[in-house]
Amino acid sequence: MLVLWKVAGQVVPNGGPIEASWIAPVGDNLTGFMRMMRDNKVTMYEMLIFEQTELGPIVLVKHFKPGLIGQEEKDKSDRYRFIEAGSDKAIFEKEDGSIRIIYEKRSPDQLAIQRGMQKDGKWAFNDLFVFNRVR
Repeated sequence: MLVLWKVAGQVVPNGGPIEASWIAPVGDNLTGFMRMMRDNKVTMYEMLIFEQTELGPIVLVKHFKPGLIGQEEKDKSDRYRFIEAGSDKAIFEKEDGSIRIIYEKRSPDQLAIQRGMQKDGKWAFNDLFVFNRVR
């Protein structure tokens, strides 16, 4: 099953529409991807892999420019380790500890991704993307 989400009426970083698709989990992973557009042209693709490892869940992220040109080194990806989960939300932290990401199901048809950074010794989060399910 493929689930398609579109950004819900918000100003997005690249100024254009963003779509995300998620494939139903199988085994120890969940796979998703995003396509960011401006003026009807792709500005970036993002691949997201949620994997269960011996140390717990992780998120692996790779970014690609048009032409499927990788932004990270060939054998590298942004890695986020699991911090905690609550009702309909999970928090992950980038390997270097600089960023936290919250994935939150706000309703059956809305998914939010928030980015957090340290501010005055506390984590401050802002919505990065708010997606609405496309049916």
